[in-house]
Amino acid sequence: MPRFLTLLALIFVLPISACSSREFEAVPVSLSDRINLGDSFGHVRLLGALRLAPAEIDGLRFCGLSGLAWDEDAGLLYAVSDKGNLFHLRPAFDERGYLAGARALAGHPLRDASGQPLRRPFTDAEGLAIRDGDNGIADDAELLVSFEGRPRIARYSPSGRWQGEVPLPATIGKARYYSNGNEALEAVTLDPRRGVLTGSEKPLRNDPPDVIRIFATGGRFWLYPLGDAPGSALVAMEALPDGDLLTLERAFVSPLQPFTISLRRAEWPVSDKTLRLRVRDVATFNSDRGWLLDNFEGLTRQREQRFFMISDDNCNGLQTTLLVYFELLPFAAQSGGR
Repeated sequence: MPRFLTLLALIFVLPISACSSREFEAVPVSLSDRINLGDSFGHVRLLGALRLAPAEIDGLRFCGLSGLAWDEDAGLLYAVSDKGNLFHLRPAFDERGYLAGARALAGHPLRDASGQPLRRPFTDAEGLAIRDGDNGIADDAELLVSFEGRPRIARYSPSGRWQGEVPLPATIGKARYYSNGNEALEAVTLDPRRGVLTGSEKPLRNDPPDVIRIFATGGRFWLYPLGDAPGSALVAMEALPDGDLLTLERAFVSPLQPFTISLRRAEWPVSDKTLRLRVRDVATFNSDRGWLLDNFEGLTRQREQRFFMISDDNCNGLQTTLLVYFELLPFAAQSGGR
């Protein structure tokens, strides 16, 4: 996760008047002057966006949000912070089904096996997935959290209680296998057929510069080609009901180049002899085309073809946390221009 901080703020001239707020606020914002709520762009339909002001929830800083998971049984949106905290949010929708607001209900520190809150360098939580969040049984959900720095995937209760670790293939179990200690296990999802899947932000050390290996915890992997945007990195992925993957990529190089957020769709190879995924662009958002963007890193499916994504403000007052709600459209559907 690059710490471009002030540079991003200068690019997007993000408002910082709310940075001193300690009360949770969720303010509707427009991501584009050209695209209204309900309009399609690429193969998504935008259904709302909120600016979430910096706050303190149950004594924890509400900032640095890098992973999302939706609990259908509880009607809760979980958000994990790279400071090692877990937050519970309750989104609100208007009569059209558009995202209209949100409430913060709770904050919990992620804890270690002894029950103590995580401490650096073990706090850098990045990816989030959920098990048993849509089985009709209340209070039995389990969260899967992937970490950078000390790469691992741990199982947690919704209150942040440690429940064990997910065994990882040796290839991704140590920091030395990654190009950078801050580019490890950024994405995690639960696939009904393949189990827990995870991927690093950037290619592993000695791998080609434009290909990510997506691993199943049993050791098998597939090759995911990154998009064409310079500096693109895989920051989140979500298993779709039809078996495909929806992926989120973020690209940032310098203040002189566009900041790009890409949603893409990956299809599994038909033959077991083929490792390479087929990936198509769903929607690409560029800062130089008028989009209000930030460091989007979290993605989760709510229900049917509706999703949330969230930006990580790096706990920096010059960035902002944006929560976006959208619908994924079929590729055959008519969509707006870019």
